[in-house]
Amino acid sequence: MAAPTAPKRSLLSLVTDIPALIQELFHREVELLKAEVIAKLKALGIGAGLIAIAAIVLLFMVGTLLTAAILGLSAVMPGWLAALLVSVVLLIVAGILTLIGYPILKRGVPPVPTESIDSLQRDYRAIRGIGKRGTE
Repeated sequence: MAAPTAPKRSLLSLVTDIPALIQELFHREVELLKAEVIAKLKALGIGAGLIAIAAIVLLFMVGTLLTAAILGLSAVMPGWLAALLVSVVLLIVAGILTLIGYPILKRGVPPVPTESIDSLQRDYRAIRGIGKRGTE
């Protein structure tokens, strides 16, 4: 037995259905986009949270390692001197990192894409015919 076929529709009927079909397709695409973005944001939030917790645990581990260094040095010198020595070493490391990081930080401030803005302004002037492309 053959499957029943759908009745044939007129061309006018098909053409009048196009806007409704396009609108339905658009709404379904938007819903799919929302669902995908929500799923990715959830994964991003969970991942960021786990990494933040790992960073806190790592911070505790660094404290434990520093304590172990102080206790190890206290075997060859007084405990207060071992703690002072570890603190001085940490201060020197922090100072070096600051001296390296500060110039790098200054290069990123302000966080405005000035080169791209200049290029866009030159392009805009060239389109309007105000100046020649590539010249100031």
